[in-house]
Amino acid sequence: MIRHLEPLLKAKKILNVTASWLIASTVLAVSSPVVAAQSAVILLYHHVAEDTPPSTSISPANFEAHLRYLRDNNFKVIPLDQMIDSLRSGQSLPDKSVVITFDDGYSSIFDEAFPLLQSYGYPFTLFLSTEPIDAGLSNYITWDQVRQMSTAGVIIANHMVDHPYMLEARDNESARQRLARLEEDLLKAEQRIEAQTGQSHRYLAYPYGEYEPAIKSLLEELNFVGLAQNSGAVGPKSDFLALPRFPLASIYANLETASTKFSTLPFSVTQLQPDSPVTSNRNPSVVLKFEIGDYDFDQIGCFANSKPIPMTWIDREQGVLELKPEERYLGRRWRYICTAPDPNSNRYYWYSMQWINLN
Repeated sequence: MIRHLEPLLKAKKILNVTASWLIASTVLAVSSPVVAAQSAVILLYHHVAEDTPPSTSISPANFEAHLRYLRDNNFKVIPLDQMIDSLRSGQSLPDKSVVITFDDGYSSIFDEAFPLLQSYGYPFTLFLSTEPIDAGLSNYITWDQVRQMSTAGVIIANHMVDHPYMLEARDNESARQRLARLEEDLLKAEQRIEAQTGQSHRYLAYPYGEYEPAIKSLLEELNFVGLAQNSGAVGPKSDFLALPRFPLASIYANLETASTKFSTLPFSVTQLQPDSPVTSNRNPSVVLKFEIGDYDFDQIGCFANSKPIPMTWIDREQGVLELKPEERYLGRRWRYICTAPDPNSNRYYWYSMQWINLN
């Protein structure tokens, strides 16, 4: 879904890109300027192994290459709770702050990732689905291993009981009943994690990165922070009910392009229409409002499936932009991605929208 940026990120390292190419591969830079000390990037991993599904895997060697790059290029790997607390309270963060997260609780996290992260002295967060651990599934960690990591300072957080598709109702289940079931499962998983580790942060990583306004409202009522899987950096004005993370697996784990994502900066963007990522449309239009900032609107560009999305300024002075894709997108999930070069550095501003089609 972000393959369209791979050529740009490679070209950026070896030549001066023409203005037209920048327009076609950079984006939506329109927010009030966000200094580096007011932003962070959250990385998402699943398996750290060579014999697991490629779509959610990175090899141990490539994972260590990521850690080595972060160390050698003066990134500051910080705990998730520090990032959330600092951005919410208006406190500054170290320049080039990065947060490392894992979803699901696969055995390779304990066997491969945990020792490497300890050797580099890097904190991380593990989002667990509790039922596979309770069931003793062979490719998952055990509660003893979870407690070892917890004792070592790893943040253990919520990924629901059984990794459900949170948008899908069971047979004869109303929308209200579905939300009640999700609330019960969310709190059950939180209680199970607390019973095993003593930790209860009230952070939820949405399974499959899927959510809707009603689920976000549920999290807000229960005082949870939500983490999604649409890419982008995090800043003070980010949506703390759906914080973006960069998934790094398969071709997207390539260090040459991943290294550019490590240093991205957040936009301040409001999605005016529609208000939900769930759609029955295969090419939904979207209206975005960007705060005026230190950017040239002529360098704005957005993409899906490696192709530019047609854009129309509804109100250029107010930063209101409409995206009207012509291509119809396949699959259950896809993204629109917007980026723009920072005029003061070689870093990029990055924003994305995930769409979910249940048909």
